[in-house]
Amino acid sequence: MTTKGGGARSKRSKRNGASPQSVREPRGEPPLSLERIVAGAVELLDAEGLEGLSMRRLADRLGAGAMSLYWHVANKEQVFDLALDSVLEYRASPHVEPRDWRGDVVHMLEDWRASMLRHPWSASLLPRRALGPNILARLELLGKTLSSAGVAQADLNVAIWSLWNHVMGATVTRASFDLSKDDQAAAQQRLAGLSGRYPTIESSRLLLDDDWDGAFRKGLDFLLDGLCP
Repeated sequence: MTTKGGGARSKRSKRNGASPQSVREPRGEPPLSLERIVAGAVELLDAEGLEGLSMRRLADRLGAGAMSLYWHVANKEQVFDLALDSVLEYRASPHVEPRDWRGDVVHMLEDWRASMLRHPWSASLLPRRALGPNILARLELLGKTLSSAGVAQADLNVAIWSLWNHVMGATVTRASFDLSKDDQAAAQQRLAGLSGRYPTIESSRLLLDDDWDGAFRKGLDFLLDGLCP
């Protein structure tokens, strides 16, 4: 016969990650697992944003009981951490001939930005979450590549954070500053009617420029030119 203490120890070991058995729900759903929970959380965040994720909604999406989620995750905060890290996994494209360091950095950062644009909630979540293994692996690869390109150890942190800030800023701006063509044209017209108070941005047609990808890549070139001229 199993004692009460033994049952409690068993539950604690499962919650602490000691290889819990997959939980099969009575509605014929696939077994509940950490992988299914994370995938379901990403789908829910993509559909409804940060405010749309709750343990109850996630359980409903998975066809599971809310309490069964806690066999695999401690709380909603851990779900956020796992979902964020999962969408920022980096799979470097295989290549026979080694690219130059610059091509590797550009590919790495363009992939990072594209990943966050596919999951817009990630850009606002990243600065305030624990850094998971996929994010740390990106930073490690970025630092290693910059170091091998000749960035001095004393300048390496500044280089990494400068590139991080470029990716984050470009992503947040692209995700939030998305005017229609009509809105852009109307804004440009308002500038023209303000008696030359903003001549520089009026003449450059800043408010009509929606080449987000080109601006990101050219800004990245400016940074890389300064890092390793």
